[in-house]
Amino acid sequence: MKTFARKLLLSAAALAAFAGAAIAGGADFTLVNRTGFALREVYISPSHKNDWGKDRMGDYTLENGKARLFKFSDKSACMQDIKVVFDDDESEVIWEEIDLCEINKITLKYNRKTRVVSADTE
Repeated sequence: MKTFARKLLLSAAALAAFAGAAIAGGADFTLVNRTGFALREVYISPSHKNDWGKDRMGDYTLENGKARLFKFSDKSACMQDIKVVFDDDESEVIWEEIDLCEINKITLKYNRKTRVVSADTE
């Protein structure tokens, strides 16, 4: 009986750890670049703040048509703005008030001629 109780306790602990990890990463999202241009930098900032923080791309470039998973665990500030810097001309574009707690994937779109931004979310 002790072996069964120990297995049950270990199973419960593993389930609790898995649930905690799922909650912590529950706001992670995939960003799909459909802007027509490579992205050199990506910034994510709470919509109510004026501070972009650090570039989330590091040494990578996100080519048009490609996707990348971004880790996001700040569920206390779900509404975020996303700013990108394009690789070809260093221009910047911002998508405002994206609820990162409610989406799994965001596809960024941009018309450089009209400067219109849009996004599809899932």
